[in-house]
Amino acid sequence: MELTNDFVVDRPVDETWTILNDLEFIAPCMPGAQLQEIEGDEYRGVVKVKVGPITAQYKGKARFVEQDEANKTAKLKAEGRDPRQGNANAMVTATMSAGEAPDTTNVTVHTDLALSGKIASFGRGAIEDVSKKILGQFVDNLRDKLAEGAGPAAEAAAPAAAAAPAAAAAAPAAAAEAVADPAPAAEPAAAAEPAAPAVRKIDSPEAEPVDLLDVAGDSMVKRLAPVLGGLVLLLVLRMILRGGSDD
Repeated sequence: MELTNDFVVDRPVDETWTILNDLEFIAPCMPGAQLQEIEGDEYRGVVKVKVGPITAQYKGKARFVEQDEANKTAKLKAEGRDPRQGNANAMVTATMSAGEAPDTTNVTVHTDLALSGKIASFGRGAIEDVSKKILGQFVDNLRDKLAEGAGPAAEAAAPAAAAAPAAAAAAPAAAAEAVADPAPAAEPAAAAEPAAPAVRKIDSPEAEPVDLLDVAGDSMVKRLAPVLGGLVLLLVLRMILRGGSDD
């Protein structure tokens, strides 16, 4: 299934490129998503969705497979799995170009999506509706975050600026210690295998599930009625069987 969505970011192209390639910065803007850890170039987390009383939590991972800065095109491979509800795999291609208004960027997101399990029963029309509205919420959240003055460059610079005075203060003492007690010459080190990248845990708030019925409204209810009816019937049968086994 292929989906295409467009939106505008109120930033110049080069700045938008930096923003949208920083998954740690933009992840909190995506409804239902929580980034939990980063290992090398792999980002891991969960995406939570629910339909009425039924909640699915997709444990997933994502990584960039292409980042063409010259042409402002980035490709992201994402995988998500829920043992009960099914799997979702996507190749997401984002292309950016200068907008019509000054200092704005047009972003086109093309998603090649493969679904399996219960979630595949939703149908293309329902998934298109939901994807557009969720992307709209993402864009609104991103604009709010940028309006507050946040940005990948600013956030990365803050810890470095805070550490600079301490490093400058420690430098004279370190130099004096080195003169007083020179370190012995280092022996040639044996060639070692490159160490595996460390896993960095992300301290982020737990995401609230996206309620697909709230997002898509009545049209979604009509499309999901057969699926929901089957799930309700299954729950009733389970209750009857449990009641019979207790007697």
